[in-house]
Amino acid sequence: MEELIQKIREFRDERGWGPYKEKDLAISVSLEANELLENFQWRTSEEAIAESKQNIKEEMADVFIYLLLLADQMNIDLEEEAFKKMEKNAVKYPVNKEK
Repeated sequence: MEELIQKIREFRDERGWGPYKEKDLAISVSLEANELLENFQWRTSEEAIAESKQNIKEEMADVFIYLLLLADQMNIDLEEEAFKKMEKNAVKYPVNKEK
């Protein structure tokens, strides 16, 4: 993950694009997530994937990149936080409760 974050930083810095403020990165996550969602508008999941899979992959990558930039900017280990959140969700939504 660190190698990917470093490549993203280099890409950003070579273009003079940052670092951005956390608010701006959070807005960008939302905007890119909406671009991802557009692929599914007025279509079934199957239609969207069949017609727009490449664009879906690219928009997912954009969301991921902005999340990584935001986490990096805030010195957050996103992978560690995801594991913590899964543990919290397991307590909140136990298996026997959902069945």
